[in-house]
Amino acid sequence: MLRALRRSGRLIVTYATCSSTVNRTSSDMRAGTSVGVTDPAVRHLIVRLATGVSFDTPWQHASDRARLRSVMRTTQSSLLRALHLLDAFRPGVDELTLGDLARHTGVPKTTAHRMVADLVEWGALERTPTGLRLGMRLFELGHLVPAQRGLRDLALPYLEDLYETTHQTVNLAVRHGNEIVYVEKLVSRGRLVPHSRTGGRLPLHCTALGKAILAFSPPHVVDEVIAAGLRPITSKSITDAARLLSDLAAIRERRVAFDVEESRLGMFCAASPLVNAKRVPVGALSITGMDSMSTARRFAPAVLTAALSLSRRLDA
Repeated sequence: MLRALRRSGRLIVTYATCSSTVNRTSSDMRAGTSVGVTDPAVRHLIVRLATGVSFDTPWQHASDRARLRSVMRTTQSSLLRALHLLDAFRPGVDELTLGDLARHTGVPKTTAHRMVADLVEWGALERTPTGLRLGMRLFELGHLVPAQRGLRDLALPYLEDLYETTHQTVNLAVRHGNEIVYVEKLVSRGRLVPHSRTGGRLPLHCTALGKAILAFSPPHVVDEVIAAGLRPITSKSITDAARLLSDLAAIRERRVAFDVEESRLGMFCAASPLVNAKRVPVGALSITGMDSMSTARRFAPAVLTAALSLSRRLDA
């Protein structure tokens, strides 16, 4: 939808998509570049609209509307490209140069330079002596995600008790698409678990946490995971659909899932789902970093007890 009006002597053009609404004032549009305009004809059109069109009646020319819709599409793609710049950062990659960002995302370097300047101003990126890193503004926003914050706050006492009881690394994770996202991790001093981190992701079918969630998820969720392809992380990862379905059936029986070197060779894990009163899995708890299956089985009752206790609190 395209709409324009004047407020207090200022022209405001609004163009809305299904996901966002963007307002531009006449001062923005006189320059044209604020909405990503490179077409001289469209730039001229915006300047003309910003200075001389009566907005009490609908626009007269279909070509005007078509050109402004083109501007809208350009603006939306610019936003997505800026987000792709942020997505170039990966675990273990804390800093990137402008050239790295352009190369990883395919965004032209001149365009990336302009977007980076905006992202730095907003706080999504920070400059360092040698490049760029993610900014504190993203950290602050991440901790405002309602589901993550509420579940983490509720689960933290149980995680701490589990850690004190076992002295092993303990995790809280939720499902996002076909992956788990680690919401909290309390790390054991005895053995590092380097392949997971708070905010990190791993495939559902390759982790005890993910399988615990999958086992209590609707059938269509399991079907989607299988249809996407069971790509392995290690040589022990489950890649056969029948084997995964059999494992999930066993997990539903005992309410505990095991990672038998499926996410990292040499490491074993036990996890249990967090299921609310409607039988919907909202996440899972795990104990990880053990070096044998016998140790994972020994700690399974502890993680099961913690998960059952926390599950009862979900609807309290």
